[in-house]
Amino acid sequence: MFDENKLRERLIPAVSGMYADTEAAVERYISAVRRFFSLYGETDDFSVFSVAGRSEICGNHTDHNHGQVVAASIDLDIIAVAKKTIGTLIRVKSEGFDEDKVDISSLEPVESEKFRSSALIRGVCDGIVKDGGTAGGFCAYTTSKILKGSGLSSSAAFEDMIGTIENHLYNGGKYDFTKISMISQYAENRFFGKPCGLMDQIACAAGGFVHINFADPKNPETERLDFSPEKYGYSLYIVNTGGSHADLNDDYASVPAEMKAVARFFGRDVLCGLTKDEIIDRTGELRKVVGDRAVLRALHFISENERVCRISEYIAKGDIKGFLSVINESGRSSATVLQNYYSTKAPSEQGIGLACAIAESVMEGDGACRVHGGGFAGTAQVFVPADKEEKFIRAMECAFGKGSAVRLMVRPVGAVKVI
Repeated sequence: MFDENKLRERLIPAVSGMYADTEAAVERYISAVRRFFSLYGETDDFSVFSVAGRSEICGNHTDHNHGQVVAASIDLDIIAVAKKTIGTLIRVKSEGFDEDKVDISSLEPVESEKFRSSALIRGVCDGIVKDGGTAGGFCAYTTSKILKGSGLSSSAAFEDMIGTIENHLYNGGKYDFTKISMISQYAENRFFGKPCGLMDQIACAAGGFVHINFADPKNPETERLDFSPEKYGYSLYIVNTGGSHADLNDDYASVPAEMKAVARFFGRDVLCGLTKDEIIDRTGELRKVVGDRAVLRALHFISENERVCRISEYIAKGDIKGFLSVINESGRSSATVLQNYYSTKAPSEQGIGLACAIAESVMEGDGACRVHGGGFAGTAQVFVPADKEEKFIRAMECAFGKGSAVRLMVRPVGAVKVI
């Protein structure tokens, strides 16, 4: 018979340090186990997993041109209760969605599964097998607190979750976070149908802060960084401005497209490796070929890469003021050089810029703010000093509604088997 008290005793030490509220987190896990039992039957043979959401800290729109990024795993996560089953059928019931049933006896892409979670499940299993690993059947129940459309990477976390379950149930946990991430990206690119980069998957799986260099995208260099803004009196918030992501595909696509147009001018596929001087010396020609905005976005890319290196150095030294100064620089560059704070299709809707302007006013020269994620609509990222938190929350809720300011905790583990 299921003993909730014994499970609670196991969970408390296992999740300590992963969440701001350990007690609430434990109750969430227990609720997920109950739901799993109601779906797949009560058993002692089950495992519990967690994969973090992520927050991009510095490196806005750099990964797709083989640049560098600093990102962090956060305490808004997806959790799963799973058990190994006999055969090749995978069943995944995600809260709020229909159950996915995927028979992995076939690991070829299925056209009708494109843009569905079943494609990610099949793709991750294929990636594991192609890497020499083993993929097998399981059943799982998942529940997520990762806000969709917020730039916190709910899809990447789901991919990493499938890989983490297979890793522990069938492969002895041999894959590290980088390999799990690369397999997840493979699934999203080849099976799901989205040509995403690798930053989201790595940031969800790594834990803590991580510096990622995509100069060689097939073998990205990753370095975990030990840093906690809370230690210095600052909390990380995202602000949901309520902007719609509908009809923004062209805006998102224009950023890598324009950057790569500049790269092609120099006979390259991507901007990585170009210098500011090379671009500035040819600006007159570039303006005629690719236009002013493309040149500006290329200059943002190069400066943003430099900022990523600087912020990593400040993190290593524990220099919070230097850290915050780079966040603010990144925000200004994204707003005025990269130009992804709002869509030119809807110039009257400028929630990200408004959120940052209000935050700067409330924080009175302290803290830092910037766009969060791809931009054009959605969320802002703010590092708020402790003595300004209440005033900050009031101001954001006045502008964008109750619950619009969400506090995040950077957690030390990303993709993990909890018990």
